Amino acid sequence: MTQQKTTDFPLSDSVREALAVTLRGCEELIPQKDWVKKLVRSEATGTPLRIKLGLDPTAPDIHIGHTVVLNKMRQLQDLGHTVIFLIGDFTTLIGDPSGRNSTRPPLTREQIDINAQTYYRQASMVLDPSKTEIRYNSEWCDALGSRGVIQLAARYTVARMMERNDFHDRFHAGAPISVHEFLYPLMQGYDSVALKSDLELGGTDQKFNLLVGRHLQAEYGQEPQCILTMPLLEGLDGVEKMSKSKNNYIGISEGANTMFAKVLSISDLLMWRWYTLLSFQSEAQIAALKAEVATGRNPKDAKVALAKEITTRFHNAAAADTAEQDFINRSQGGIPDGINEINLPLGEGGAALGIGALLKSAGLAASSGEGNRLIDGGGVRVDATVVNDKGLKLGAGTYVLQVGKRKFARVTLG
Repeated sequence: MTQQKTTDFPLSDSVREALAVTLRGCEELIPQKDWVKKLVRSEATGTPLRIKLGLDPTAPDIHIGHTVVLNKMRQLQDLGHTVIFLIGDFTTLIGDPSGRNSTRPPLTREQIDINAQTYYRQASMVLDPSKTEIRYNSEWCDALGSRGVIQLAARYTVARMMERNDFHDRFHAGAPISVHEFLYPLMQGYDSVALKSDLELGGTDQKFNLLVGRHLQAEYGQEPQCILTMPLLEGLDGVEKMSKSKNNYIGISEGANTMFAKVLSISDLLMWRWYTLLSFQSEAQIAALKAEVATGRNPKDAKVALAKEITTRFHNAAAADTAEQDFINRSQGGIPDGINEINLPLGEGGAALGIGALLKSAGLAASSGEGNRLIDGGGVRVDATVVNDKGLKLGAGTYVLQVGKRKFARVTLG
């Protein structure tokens, strides 16, 4: 982002460091000058700033794309500020219309409660739980009641609400907009009033909602929060934003070996963007590593370091080391550690089993037909030898079956 003029007076080294940490990888900081004033005041009074992130529990799990804003929270937390992890159990009942071209179906209370159970546990893999304030916006939203919601709605105009891109586009396209959708940005903005937030974080798609929070704080006589938007992380393909629906994601609950291998699959160019948004290394350390690669060091070394850092964060250092060795074994055509051990009976009368049926029984193919298609594509190996014959039958014995680069099973027939 373009750096703005911050203040007309000299800043201490600690404030400059805090500003640099805030700006790292961010899309926008609005208004930057006000954030600097808050940092200066915090340093002078010894009072930590209140930094808020709200997430609606719309799904049971999160992927590393969601952790971009969590990483920023952790960086600011490490500077001594108070971070508030807000679970939007009330706002999820409304449904966030951000970026939608149709009304989002609200979730039931039961669905929300189930999803919320995992959110904070997963967020704690990034945040320091001992220094994190966890809140649910039903605490104050339920208490508002009908009268309070009407009074809140009187503090924002329909004209300003229609400036929002998704509402504007849907209106002009003749697509329905439900009245309850106008309540979403109001209730999210009211969260900032209830929490007396100094800074609210969100993805770039949340900018409108965050600005509503600033407006409502001023309406309620509070100093308006600053807002910090973070870019949406590109997924494994380096093109689309990370998404489970696009299958270009890394789930934070995925196994260490899979997580490590997926990080290594990204392009060298995307790697540096992931370093900025996902790594806890300093910008100076990343710049030094980038310079080494530019002068001849193998970029794979940098990618391995990133893969180990991310895998360690969501598992542990030992699991990351094991995942690295597993990847080396696979790349050299070896057999990874810890593959599934399966015992299967032979056919009737001790008859050998066809390879297609065997792949299905071992869980390496959804059906015998899919197994045969994999063989046609050259993606099946038995004891490291590529299978070309769909009529292959295996008798009693132990075999290592492999499909693609990552699926293995050691099968004993007999």
